Amino acid sequence: MSDKDGEKGKQDYGRDVEADDGYSFYPERKAETQKSSLFSSAFSTKARRNLTCMENVLWCSKNHPYVKLLMGALRSQGCPVDTRRHVSCEDCTSVVNGGYDPTNNQVVICQNNSVKQAHACSVLVHELIHMFDYCRAKVDFKNIEHLACTEIRAAMFTHCSIAASIAEGDISKLTPWKVDKKHADCVKKRAIKSILWVRDVDEAEAARVVDKVFDKCYGDMEPFGRIPRRKSNDMQRSFNEGYLYGYCNR
Repeated sequence: MSDKDGEKGKQDYGRDVEADDGYSFYPERKAETQKSSLFSSAFSTKARRNLTCMENVLWCSKNHPYVKLLMGALRSQGCPVDTRRHVSCEDCTSVVNGGYDPTNNQVVICQNNSVKQAHACSVLVHELIHMFDYCRAKVDFKNIEHLACTEIRAAMFTHCSIAASIAEGDISKLTPWKVDKKHADCVKKRAIKSILWVRDVDEAEAARVVDKVFDKCYGDMEPFGRIPRRKSNDMQRSFNEGYLYGYCNR
């Protein structure tokens, strides 16, 4: 799940997290809402949001190195992505930007929150990592350890950069080990936060699960091969090397 920073916690929304596994964030996942939306005017604000969102998704799928790499990696694993079937632009609650629905094998982009093109691409990368893990590793999202692992990987590649880790400390005092530790701490915090959004557990339990699986999942660089640095060409390098593993064409 891609959440919005600085919003209120899950307790403010009165939802049964354990029962819905986060689905209450996506009201259009409900059949009755989907049915009524079919009759919305082509000129409505919602319809315009949907068109913009789908244009962003199409642009990302053709131009963003990580999106293209993930789609190629999914195809190589026998799970080809058709954006018309596997990506859905929907109105969501105000606290999330996107999500992955394993029941329908769909990425959800929140068209009312993820408006800008760059933002939509970032959300798409995050959720495609979950789709890739579901395809490749048969992730069971009802298993909290599996959930923790895929959230660690999504945070590692989309939220926590090496450059940000350096910026958080006194450069004169930083060593490679300290930079690595700051990055790892960022990933842990993001993964814990994501678990708390969709599971009815306390922070101590979420942290325990993240710590239990962290080393193995943090060391899994598939299909990127490296942790990206901001303002670098790492994303493009990962895409360029994808052909070596059958993910992309040269």
